[in-house]
Parts: sequence; C-alpha cells; structure tokens
Amino acid sequence: MLLLSVHYYFLSLFAPEHLMLIAFVVLLLFGGKKIPDLMRGMGKGIREFNDAKSGIQKEIEEGIKEKENTVAPITAAPHE
Repeated sequence: MLLLSVHYYFLSLFAPEHLMLIAFVVLLLFGGKKIPDLMRGMGKGIREFNDAKSGIQKEIEEGIKEKENTVAPITAAPHE
C-alpha cells in the first residue's frame, strides 16, 4: 500500500507536460543515437550496484551465522 501511495505522490509531482519537457531536454542534450547507450550504461550501473548490495548483505548474514556458531557458552564463575 505504501508503494502505491509513493507512486501516486511521485506522479503528482510531475504533470505530463513536465515529463515531456524533461524528455525533450534529454533528447537535445544526448541526441537520439546516444540515448540507448546511456540507458545501457545506466542498466549496467544499476546491476552492479544490486550485485554489490547482495554481496554485502550475504557477507553480513554469514558473519552473523558464524558468530552465533562460535560464541562460547557463558559459565558461572566459581564461588570462593
């Protein structure tokens, strides 16, 4: 539900005219032939980011499991 409300909020920020203006400016800046290369580069960047994020998350989870397995049980100190 939250994702849907965020989606509608984002759409309310940009009217169709704004999106058309942004698309036109991007087309002017990069040209029609450069846009596919730009999108391909963005896709590679996003993929690398997600791979790195997954790798870090996996390392953290493995570290937690390792720590849980190696923690020595707490024993009471002998009374004198």
